[in-house]
Amino acid sequence: MSGHSKWSSIKHKKAARDAKRGKVFTKLIKEITIAARLGGGDPDANPRLRTAIGAAKAQSMPNDNIDRAIKKGTGELGGVQLEQITYEGYGPSGVAILLEALTDNRNRLVAELRFLFSRYGGNLGESGCVAWMFHKRGVITIDRSAVDEDRLIEVALDAGADDVATESTDTYEVMTAPERFSAVRDAIEKAKIAIAHAEVTMIPENTVPVSGRSAERVLKLVEELEDHDDVQNVAANFDISDEELAHISAA
Repeated sequence: MSGHSKWSSIKHKKAARDAKRGKVFTKLIKEITIAARLGGGDPDANPRLRTAIGAAKAQSMPNDNIDRAIKKGTGELGGVQLEQITYEGYGPSGVAILLEALTDNRNRLVAELRFLFSRYGGNLGESGCVAWMFHKRGVITIDRSAVDEDRLIEVALDAGADDVATESTDTYEVMTAPERFSAVRDAIEKAKIAIAHAEVTMIPENTVPVSGRSAERVLKLVEELEDHDDVQNVAANFDISDEELAHISAA
């Protein structure tokens, strides 16, 4: 299973804990704000905003919070100006890491990221050093209990999905091109199929096998990057066996 799929699974399991700390709302509000700033405040005409609002509602964010975030983005309400930046680097064993951030202080953020990478035996790299190893994809995750496999494949492929991955014992992953993500997600929802998670993210072309101490350090680095208030998304190309991942998670 790819680094994306494994880390995605880990993220979902820790989502409830993050919500209690307020981190989920903080990141979602930032994403809504920047989406509205870049594409306008109408979700029907702004796919990125529509996706962000959908993610916020899935976390039970109050409508007032969503509306304020949109108005901050469109300039109707004052607020801190956020800058959207992509950072690249390497973790232990040469694992490629790509992260997307929204920040109001680029200098502070880069210093904090350098510290985190070096703390776990990695290093923050130059622009372009690992981006070529990833491609942007829409990923829609659905619990196996929510739908019959044949039904999901029919709905997803008819709506323009590229593939439905069925290797996981717990979930299906519907893969789409970024420009077809919204249409496929909307079709799945219209078919009354419950969606566990949906995002446009970066998927690695190839993976790097890691084990032992390196695997532990890679997971810890990615987790700390995810936990950073300014970091919105993290992608990595590590590959850890299911057995070792279970061992690390239980430790």
